[in-house]
Amino acid sequence: MARKKEFDKEEVLTKAMQTFLRLGYEGTSMQTLVSTMGINRGSLYDTFGDKHSLFLAVIAHYEETVVKDTVGSLMTPDADKQTIVELFRGLVEAMAKEQNCYGCLMTNTAVELSSHDAEAKDRINNHVCQMVRSFKHALTNARAKGEINSDRNLDAMAQYLTSNLQGLRVMGKVNRDPQILNNIVDVILLVLD
Repeated sequence: MARKKEFDKEEVLTKAMQTFLRLGYEGTSMQTLVSTMGINRGSLYDTFGDKHSLFLAVIAHYEETVVKDTVGSLMTPDADKQTIVELFRGLVEAMAKEQNCYGCLMTNTAVELSSHDAEAKDRINNHVCQMVRSFKHALTNARAKGEINSDRNLDAMAQYLTSNLQGLRVMGKVNRDPQILNNIVDVILLVLD
């Protein structure tokens, strides 16, 4: 008879997510995962499969827990220019408060794995496309409210904002000085004028 799993799947995925954020995919061993997740090796393999399958589950968990908040604010019916401003300013505020800034799992994964891991690359590409769609939604609302000129290319603006959001996360790994990060955001947000 199979033994009942005695752990909360979401909780152990969060622990694995934090480990991959801190150490990266290549830098995380199965033994480190077993230790940080607080489950035995057999349970890890039975529940998630191998390290790569666990990592893909962690990406999905990250999207459901961390990314959903970001995308959610941009996808509300009344999302507009102010929503975009608040997103960037809120990110700076959050990064300044983080004790250890490991960046964004999606950005970290794109840099580390996309050149040689097709599945990870596809997941990250889907994430980027969702971010672009979310920014475009807010930009479309902003245009309808007269906050953005009607001649602006909203697709290009959404791509620009997505790229800069990811770049800001990278900068925050290196320097979390709010003044420096807000200076960067000031320039990013000029695209909205």
